[in-house]
Amino acid sequence: MRNKLSKLFIIFTAVSVQALAITPNNQSNWYDNFIFHDPNFTFEFIRTLGYSYEKGADLGESIATARKITDGDFNSWYESWLNTAKRIESLAITADQQKQMVTARETHLRASNYYRTAGFYMVDVKDQDKSISAYDKSKENFLKAISYLPYVEVVTIPYEKTKLTGYLIHAKNKNAPLVIVNTGFDGTAEELYFEVGEAFHARGYNCLLVDGPGQGNVLRKQNLPFRPDWEKVVTPIVDYVETLKDIDKNKIALMGISMGGYLAPRAAAFEPRIKALIANGGVYDLGAAAYAVLPKELIDLIDNNPDEFNKYIENEMKSNTTARWYYKNGMWSFHAKTPADFMKKIRLYNLNGVTQNIKATTLIVDSEADTFMKGQARTLFEKLKSPKTYILFTRQQAAQSHCQMGATAISNEFIIDWLDNVFGMKSD
Repeated sequence: MRNKLSKLFIIFTAVSVQALAITPNNQSNWYDNFIFHDPNFTFEFIRTLGYSYEKGADLGESIATARKITDGDFNSWYESWLNTAKRIESLAITADQQKQMVTARETHLRASNYYRTAGFYMVDVKDQDKSISAYDKSKENFLKAISYLPYVEVVTIPYEKTKLTGYLIHAKNKNAPLVIVNTGFDGTAEELYFEVGEAFHARGYNCLLVDGPGQGNVLRKQNLPFRPDWEKVVTPIVDYVETLKDIDKNKIALMGISMGGYLAPRAAAFEPRIKALIANGGVYDLGAAAYAVLPKELIDLIDNNPDEFNKYIENEMKSNTTARWYYKNGMWSFHAKTPADFMKKIRLYNLNGVTQNIKATTLIVDSEADTFMKGQARTLFEKLKSPKTYILFTRQQAAQSHCQMGATAISNEFIIDWLDNVFGMKSD
């Protein structure tokens, strides 16, 4: 059984951003073996490099950094990106001192993304201090960068007995619609600026980027895990939005990215003030997607012999970077003690009996090579009763990867054009 299971793990284990390993019908992807042979490292490199479109990376800096990394080695990845982040941050500090505002802003933005990248694989318990430190530096540089962007405001939002942190990107014109954006299994609110925030601003929208439990700042600084009832997170955010000036309160959209493709629809089902919903990619049953890559023999162990399941996963993680990152990150962000415990918790993240309550006009986004999430977006789309649209990004568009990583230009163009039509917006 071990050989069979190993092959299945190599096909794909990650729940969020790892949809790269297998291509149907032997078709190649443009990113195959790009710098790295490890598909996990390839994807994360493209993720970082792709943000160059919004000044979050530089081609030469990124490729030079990647070439110093030992393929599949988490520590090598961390050290190489950390060194680059420190070097670019030093340039930013000099620019700050010399009042070179454009250079300071742009170098701080790149340093922020490079620090985020450095800490990405540092999710094992023994490495989490490195993840937290890298995140702190990523956020510190982002805050310095937006100090040169007067339209980006740091906000705190009351949430149960604590607060959520985020960034409100103000539209150019008053009384514009607002888009609330949640990331997924492993992203940060700062990263969302590069991925979608600046694109929404350029098209005339207010945009609110917020970490929730299990994500970014809230996980690393408050140690709050994911929760399946995401409406408990979004409703306080919408309450906060209601207090803001110069926003069209009748045109509030909610966007969820990656695992956010489950979180946002779940919240919209219980929050009628959400008038438009975007799920990229759409997720109907996160647990089913996670279980789909495992053979029945291994799934049976989760409930019947969890110790044996854990032993197998722990052994698999020694040589499989996808499995190692996925289970370690899942255990941290879900507050699970073991891989089996994590797999039990993830079962709760489904939209069974919920989708019929979604009233918002909805866009479900899918990606042709999103292997792990295969079928999830289409299932969610078919279950919806609200006005709905389905978009499939393809290899022909070079946007086939999970959440269209490496192709944010065409992704945002299609998605925001759709929202323009829903809210009656006119591009400048």
